[in-house]
Amino acid sequence: MKKVLITLIAVIFSTTVFAQQKIYDDKADAMKQIKTAVAQAQQENKYVCCQVGGNWCPWCLRFAAFVESDTAVNKAMHDNFVYVHINWSKENKNPKTMQYLGNPARFGFPVFVILNEKGEPIHIQNSAYLEEGKGYSEAKVVEFLNAWTPAAVTTLK
Repeated sequence: MKKVLITLIAVIFSTTVFAQQKIYDDKADAMKQIKTAVAQAQQENKYVCCQVGGNWCPWCLRFAAFVESDTAVNKAMHDNFVYVHINWSKENKNPKTMQYLGNPARFGFPVFVILNEKGEPIHIQNSAYLEEGKGYSEAKVVEFLNAWTPAAVTTLK
């Protein structure tokens, strides 16, 4: 009984903490965010990793926190990608951007879209495949990111 109570308190606390985070800007011009990220990625010889979701989505906030807190994931992300949060919410669904990204919302949230150096979508990743238990798997996320680096994709050409 104590374990159940402690787990329940932890879930409520983490949900409250995540709910207070604002990593998505629901007023942002998503295409402008993408263009800025692509320009930076070109200068740094990286790709762009768009995390599509919203502040309303606990799994979206959980993933963003995971990228920052997990050393291996943080390194894989920031060494190879410009990481950008693209808002999708009832207030702003960014329909033109979603169409440009290949309508990734069909996979649920968060969803990840990898853009190449030209800003072209080259991969859409359903986040469910990166989960493990009640969180994300370091091994699965690092494997996903490493499979879509500029070096990895270039070797496939």
